[in-house]
Amino acid sequence: MNWAPARTRPDSRTDSRAPRGIGAAILRWAGRLISGAVALGLVLLLGTAVRVWQVARIEDYTPADAIVVLGAAQYSGTPSSVFEARLYQAEQLYEQGVSDLVITVGGKQEGDLYTEAASGKMYLTDAGIPADAVLAVETGSDTLRSVEAVAAAMKERGLESAVLVSDPWHSLRTRTMARDAGLDAWTAPTRTGPAVYTRESQAHGIARETAALLWYQLTHFSADDFSYTAGR
Repeated sequence: MNWAPARTRPDSRTDSRAPRGIGAAILRWAGRLISGAVALGLVLLLGTAVRVWQVARIEDYTPADAIVVLGAAQYSGTPSSVFEARLYQAEQLYEQGVSDLVITVGGKQEGDLYTEAASGKMYLTDAGIPADAVLAVETGSDTLRSVEAVAAAMKERGLESAVLVSDPWHSLRTRTMARDAGLDAWTAPTRTGPAVYTRESQAHGIARETAALLWYQLTHFSADDFSYTAGR
Protein backbone atom coordinates (compact mmCIF):
# COMPACT_ATOMS: atom_id res chain seq x y z
CA MET A 1 0.00 0.00 0.00
CA ASN A 2 1.32 3.40 -0.97
CA TRP A 3 1.10 6.03 1.64
CA ALA A 4 1.00 9.65 0.51
CA PRO A 5 3.26 11.94 2.50
CA ALA A 6 1.40 13.81 5.14
CA ARG A 7 0.68 17.42 4.30
CA THR A 8 1.64 20.03 6.80
CA ARG A 9 -0.48 23.10 7.29
CA PRO A 10 1.38 26.39 7.08
CA ASP A 11 1.83 28.13 10.38
CA SER A 12 -0.05 31.36 9.94
CA ARG A 13 1.71 32.79 12.97
CA THR A 14 5.14 32.27 11.36
CA ASP A 15 4.03 33.79 8.03
CA SER A 16 2.69 36.92 9.66
CA ARG A 17 5.82 37.63 11.64
CA ALA A 18 7.86 38.88 8.67
CA PRO A 19 5.43 41.62 7.58
CA ARG A 20 4.97 42.71 11.17
CA GLY A 21 8.74 42.77 11.70
CA ILE A 22 9.31 44.91 8.59
CA GLY A 23 6.53 47.29 9.59
CA ALA A 24 7.97 47.68 13.07
CA ALA A 25 11.42 48.42 11.64
CA ILE A 26 9.97 51.07 9.31
CA LEU A 27 8.14 52.69 12.21
CA ARG A 28 11.31 52.71 14.30
CA TRP A 29 13.30 54.39 11.51
CA ALA A 30 10.50 56.87 10.85
CA GLY A 31 10.44 57.73 14.54
CA ARG A 32 14.19 58.28 14.54
CA LEU A 33 14.01 60.49 11.46
CA ILE A 34 11.24 62.58 12.98
CA SER A 35 13.10 62.87 16.27
CA GLY A 36 16.27 63.88 14.42
CA ALA A 37 14.42 66.49 12.38
CA VAL A 38 12.81 67.95 15.50
CA ALA A 39 16.17 68.05 17.30
CA LEU A 40 17.82 69.73 14.30
CA GLY A 41 15.01 72.28 14.13
CA LEU A 42 15.37 73.08 17.82
CA VAL A 43 19.13 73.51 17.46
CA LEU A 44 18.61 75.85 14.49
CA LEU A 45 15.96 77.83 16.37
CA LEU A 46 18.04 78.13 19.52
CA GLY A 47 21.20 78.97 17.58
CA THR A 48 19.42 81.74 15.68
CA ALA A 49 17.94 83.16 18.89
CA VAL A 50 21.39 83.26 20.49
CA ARG A 51 22.79 85.01 17.42
CA VAL A 52 19.97 87.60 17.52
CA TRP A 53 20.84 88.25 21.17
CA GLN A 54 24.58 88.47 20.46
CA VAL A 55 24.27 90.97 17.60
CA ALA A 56 21.77 93.01 19.64
CA ARG A 57 24.59 93.70 22.10
CA ILE A 58 26.95 95.08 19.43
CA GLU A 59 27.43 98.85 19.18
CA ASP A 60 29.81 99.61 16.33
CA TYR A 61 30.63 103.31 16.01
CA THR A 62 33.05 102.85 13.11
CA PRO A 63 32.73 105.84 10.73
CA ALA A 64 30.47 105.15 7.75
CA ASP A 65 29.19 106.85 4.63
CA ALA A 66 25.75 107.13 6.22
CA ILE A 67 23.76 106.56 9.39
CA VAL A 68 20.56 104.75 8.41
CA VAL A 69 17.52 104.97 10.69
CA LEU A 70 14.89 102.29 10.12
CA GLY A 71 11.40 103.77 10.18
CA ALA A 72 8.62 103.10 12.66
CA ALA A 73 5.17 104.47 13.34
CA GLN A 74 4.55 108.22 13.28
CA TYR A 75 1.42 110.20 14.03
CA SER A 76 0.82 113.33 11.94
CA GLY A 77 4.55 113.94 11.73
CA THR A 78 5.32 113.07 15.35
CA PRO A 79 7.46 109.93 15.76
CA SER A 80 6.16 107.16 17.99
CA SER A 81 8.17 106.31 21.08
CA VAL A 82 9.81 103.43 19.19
CA PHE A 83 10.79 105.69 16.30
CA GLU A 84 11.90 108.53 18.57
CA ALA A 85 14.32 106.22 20.38
CA ARG A 86 15.90 105.27 17.06
CA LEU A 87 16.10 108.89 15.89
CA TYR A 88 17.70 110.00 19.15
CA GLN A 89 20.37 107.33 18.72
CA ALA A 90 21.02 108.53 15.15
CA GLU A 91 21.34 112.09 16.44
CA GLN A 92 23.96 110.95 18.96
CA LEU A 93 25.91 109.10 16.27
CA TYR A 94 25.87 112.18 14.03
CA GLU A 95 27.11 114.40 16.85
CA GLN A 96 29.92 111.92 17.56
CA GLY A 97 31.08 112.18 13.96
CA VAL A 98 30.19 108.65 12.86
CA SER A 99 28.92 110.13 9.57
CA ASP A 100 27.98 113.50 8.14
CA LEU A 101 24.84 112.04 6.53
CA VAL A 102 21.74 110.58 8.18
CA ILE A 103 19.24 108.64 6.07
CA THR A 104 15.69 108.21 7.31
CA VAL A 105 13.53 105.66 5.54
CA GLY A 106 9.91 104.57 5.45
CA GLY A 107 6.70 105.21 3.57
CA LYS A 108 3.27 105.94 4.99
CA GLN A 109 0.08 104.11 5.78
CA GLU A 110 -3.18 104.89 4.01
CA GLY A 111 -4.57 108.15 5.33
CA ASP A 112 -1.26 109.39 6.78
CA LEU A 113 -0.16 112.94 5.99
CA TYR A 114 3.54 112.23 6.48
CA THR A 115 5.87 109.41 5.60
CA GLU A 116 8.02 107.83 8.29
CA ALA A 117 11.10 109.20 6.51
CA ALA A 118 9.74 112.76 6.42
CA SER A 119 8.69 112.57 10.06
CA GLY A 120 12.17 111.36 10.98
CA LYS A 121 13.83 114.15 9.02
CA MET A 122 11.71 116.79 10.76
CA TYR A 123 12.68 115.36 14.15
CA LEU A 124 16.39 115.43 13.32
CA THR A 125 16.38 118.93 11.83
CA ASP A 126 14.43 120.20 14.86
CA ALA A 127 17.21 118.66 16.96
CA GLY A 128 19.75 120.82 15.15
CA ILE A 129 21.06 118.61 12.35
CA PRO A 130 21.28 120.60 9.08
CA ALA A 131 18.56 119.73 6.58
CA ASP A 132 21.11 119.01 3.87
CA ALA A 133 22.70 116.40 6.18
CA VAL A 134 19.48 114.36 6.31
CA LEU A 135 18.23 112.36 3.33
CA ALA A 136 14.63 111.13 3.53
CA VAL A 137 13.96 107.99 1.49
CA GLU A 138 10.17 108.06 1.54
CA THR A 139 9.44 104.49 0.47
CA GLY A 140 9.31 101.15 2.19
CA SER A 141 6.45 99.51 4.05
CA ASP A 142 8.55 96.82 5.74
CA THR A 143 12.15 96.19 6.68
CA LEU A 144 13.17 94.51 3.43
CA ARG A 145 11.67 97.15 1.13
CA SER A 146 13.11 99.92 3.29
CA VAL A 147 16.60 98.42 3.21
CA GLU A 148 16.43 97.88 -0.55
CA ALA A 149 15.27 101.48 -1.07
CA VAL A 150 18.14 102.80 1.04
CA ALA A 151 20.66 100.61 -0.79
CA ALA A 152 19.44 101.95 -4.15
CA ALA A 153 19.60 105.58 -2.95
CA MET A 154 23.10 105.11 -1.57
CA LYS A 155 24.40 103.43 -4.70
CA GLU A 156 23.06 106.33 -6.80
CA ARG A 157 25.23 108.64 -4.69
CA GLY A 158 28.30 106.42 -4.69
CA LEU A 159 27.91 105.52 -1.01
CA GLU A 160 28.78 102.04 0.20
CA SER A 161 28.94 101.78 3.99
CA ALA A 162 26.20 102.28 6.57
CA VAL A 163 25.72 102.03 10.30
CA LEU A 164 22.16 100.83 10.91
CA VAL A 165 20.01 102.16 13.73
CA SER A 166 16.98 100.22 14.92
CA ASP A 167 15.92 98.27 18.00
CA PRO A 168 18.58 95.88 19.35
CA TRP A 169 16.69 92.71 18.43
CA HIS A 170 16.13 94.02 14.90
CA SER A 171 19.86 94.47 14.30
CA LEU A 172 20.81 91.05 12.91
CA ARG A 173 17.97 90.94 10.40
CA THR A 174 18.53 94.49 9.14
CA ARG A 175 22.27 93.88 8.86
CA THR A 176 21.69 90.62 6.98
CA MET A 177 19.30 92.31 4.54
CA ALA A 178 21.60 95.31 4.04
CA ARG A 179 24.56 93.10 3.25
CA ASP A 180 22.43 91.05 0.88
CA ALA A 181 21.53 94.34 -0.84
CA GLY A 182 25.22 95.06 -1.41
CA LEU A 183 25.96 97.46 1.45
CA ASP A 184 28.88 97.25 3.84
CA ALA A 185 26.76 97.46 6.97
CA TRP A 186 27.09 97.23 10.74
CA THR A 187 24.85 98.19 13.65
CA ALA A 188 24.57 100.63 16.54
CA PRO A 189 21.06 100.11 17.93
CA THR A 190 19.13 102.27 20.36
CA ARG A 191 19.26 101.34 24.04
CA THR A 192 16.05 103.17 24.95
CA GLY A 193 12.39 102.88 24.02
CA PRO A 194 9.63 100.28 24.46
CA ALA A 195 11.65 97.51 22.80
CA VAL A 196 14.03 97.40 25.77
CA TYR A 197 11.87 98.61 28.66
CA THR A 198 11.02 95.23 30.20
CA ARG A 199 12.24 91.64 30.20
CA GLU A 200 8.96 90.68 28.57
CA SER A 201 9.44 93.09 25.65
CA GLN A 202 13.04 91.92 25.25
CA ALA A 203 12.06 88.24 25.19
CA HIS A 204 9.23 88.97 22.77
CA GLY A 205 11.57 90.93 20.51
CA ILE A 206 14.12 88.12 20.41
CA ALA A 207 11.43 85.51 19.68
CA ARG A 208 9.88 87.61 16.95
CA GLU A 209 13.17 88.43 15.26
CA THR A 210 14.31 84.81 15.45
CA ALA A 211 11.21 83.73 13.53
CA ALA A 212 11.44 86.68 11.12
CA LEU A 213 15.10 86.06 10.33
CA LEU A 214 14.56 82.34 9.72
CA TRP A 215 11.64 83.21 7.45
CA TYR A 216 13.77 85.69 5.50
CA GLN A 217 16.65 83.24 5.14
CA LEU A 218 14.25 80.56 3.92
CA THR A 219 12.19 82.70 1.51
CA HIS A 220 14.02 86.04 1.09
CA PHE A 221 10.72 87.75 1.85
CA SER A 222 10.08 90.09 4.76
CA ALA A 223 8.15 88.94 7.81
CA ASP A 224 7.08 92.28 9.24
CA ASP A 225 3.47 91.12 9.41
CA PHE A 226 4.45 89.22 12.57
CA SER A 227 3.02 91.04 15.58
CA TYR A 228 5.37 93.09 17.73
CA THR A 229 4.39 94.46 21.11
CA ALA A 230 6.68 97.47 20.81
CA GLY A 231 5.02 98.54 17.57
CA ARG A 232 6.66 99.75 14.38
